[in-house]
Amino acid sequence: MADLGKRHLEDEGNPIRDKQFRCEEDAEDDHEPKEKINVLAQFCSEDGEAAGPPIELPLVLGRDKLQLILNAILKQEEHMPYSFFVNEKEVTDDLAGVTDDSTSEERVMTILYQPQAVFRVRAVTRCTSSLPGHAEAILCASFSPDGQHMASGSGDTTVRFWDVSTETPHFVCKGHRHWVLVTSWSPDGLRLASGCKSGQVLVWDPKTGKLLRSLTGHKQWITAICWEPLHLAQHCESIRVASAGKDGDVRIWNTKLGCCEKVLSNHVKGITALRWGGEGLIYSASQDRTIKVWRAVDGVMCRTLQGHGHWVNTLALNTDYVLRTGAFEPQTLMKTGPETLPEEERLECSEKRYQVALKASGGVERLVSGSDDFTLFLWEPANSKKPIERMTGHQQLVNDVKFSPDTRIVASASFDKSIRLWSGLTGKFLATLRGHVNGVYQIAWSADSRYLLSGSKDSTLKVWSMLTKKMELELPGHADEVYAVDWSPDGERVVSGGKDKILKIWRR
Repeated sequence: MADLGKRHLEDEGNPIRDKQFRCEEDAEDDHEPKEKINVLAQFCSEDGEAAGPPIELPLVLGRDKLQLILNAILKQEEHMPYSFFVNEKEVTDDLAGVTDDSTSEERVMTILYQPQAVFRVRAVTRCTSSLPGHAEAILCASFSPDGQHMASGSGDTTVRFWDVSTETPHFVCKGHRHWVLVTSWSPDGLRLASGCKSGQVLVWDPKTGKLLRSLTGHKQWITAICWEPLHLAQHCESIRVASAGKDGDVRIWNTKLGCCEKVLSNHVKGITALRWGGEGLIYSASQDRTIKVWRAVDGVMCRTLQGHGHWVNTLALNTDYVLRTGAFEPQTLMKTGPETLPEEERLECSEKRYQVALKASGGVERLVSGSDDFTLFLWEPANSKKPIERMTGHQQLVNDVKFSPDTRIVASASFDKSIRLWSGLTGKFLATLRGHVNGVYQIAWSADSRYLLSGSKDSTLKVWSMLTKKMELELPGHADEVYAVDWSPDGERVVSGGKDKILKIWRR
């Protein structure tokens, strides 16, 4: 009793505790459970189209239940996965997690829904092979558009092809006279182009490892290579490739004839990044702080994009992933027996895939540029030379930038040890991914846009979940800096390489 009296005296005069006790007493007296708050909600697509009438939903409703309700409203025959957003915040748990005190039962809450990939890629968890062979640092490594081949380029002047199924060496390709700085697969998977520090571009046959063409003309080293999109190619075959160098020129080559068709020169310093868009425009970024937009058909420069205060390091298009994979649909590649289309159908399929990707991003091809000035810019270069958004937040130079395959998220990697996520539509900041203890060199998306992979100067790879915006897995194993990472289009494998001269393959 004495203790109770003492506690009563301590609590007396404390208005917060008094209020709490009164509420508890009232609740006990009523003997009724507290009412769950409901809201009137309207499902809307990205285009602003309402799905069904507004419906009353409890705030405790979870993400899985929202999936079921929306599928019922849209009358989907098969269950489709969706992401949900309220006031630009993603619903990761329940509706209560994205609402605030201003939410009322009278006002209609708009729930924006976005379709996710029907197929699901599982995060890689372990290293299945460490492949020695290169005598110097591995500077680039990538999978073919169908995920059936893999190639790497090194400071030892060789390009190597690897057998993906057995994870063993396939061909060693010699021909370059200096470090191989960049490699690029044609979207039909029939050719690989590589560029070196001596200014040479070589084209290889991945099935035989033989040299198809040697393309010479650049006066300084090659910094970027990109192929003409498959849906723009003639005769269902990728034969045109563009290369850029430190000499400030962009050259368009015909790999079948082995000749240079056009030289695009207007930059006053070295070119650092190159993209060939699906609308027939070529974009080049330079150390002269500008981005030039060229018409591939006649080589005419359409406009110059200005805004960066230092070198422009990297470019990414929202259609990059679909242009890279051409007619190869990740969903079909993930089947036990991968399906490939006959050559005559590939053009139509790649065109269809491109239009779907374009529609998902509002029907416009967008470009993101990352710079030594710590910033990124989001552009619609076909329409305007003014940026949509200036994206700030990094504390060091931006090394790499990539659009997610579904075009909705931009990821940027920086020497400030972080990765930042931005909206692919507006350029608005979404989240910061922290975990690396040194600069991040390169990033790669899983085909379903649910995971992001990063390789760092700290010798580790990390897998990040886009649902939680947190690190899913850490993959140690390299003995030194990781320069190159790629995730195969079929979602099965990840490849990494770097300063330790070892190529590693990671799987589930």
